[in-house]
Amino acid sequence: MMNFRATHHPLHLGSSMAAPELIASVDDLDPWFESSHQRPVFLFKHSLTCPVSGAALDEYLRFVDQQPRAGEASYTLVEIQNARPVSAEITGRTEVLHESPQAILLRDGKPVWNASHWSIKVSSLAQALEGAA
Repeated sequence: MMNFRATHHPLHLGSSMAAPELIASVDDLDPWFESSHQRPVFLFKHSLTCPVSGAALDEYLRFVDQQPRAGEASYTLVEIQNARPVSAEITGRTEVLHESPQAILLRDGKPVWNASHWSIKVSSLAQALEGAA
């Protein structure tokens, strides 16, 4: 797994210890579903070609950057065009209909919240995390 901000995103958002981890293969999903039993896990599906997805990604990264404590939650990113099997596996495991962009919050291996498109905002992500803590 890779630190997304450090390797892919040109936007520097500050010095937060939290940063999304890029999920590139279906095998990479298991640890995230498992860790959701200890802490909330955000799965973020991002289309590399969609401007709405770009705006949602900016909101997601801003939200992640504002998180004060590493370890309170985990943050991931799936680039749809580079990881279609991962996106399909997430849909299968969560039974949340695929959309892009899409944020899904896992707790105890199950989705407890999801949003897509313009509903992905710093405030909605923060409310979801507060509700899942």
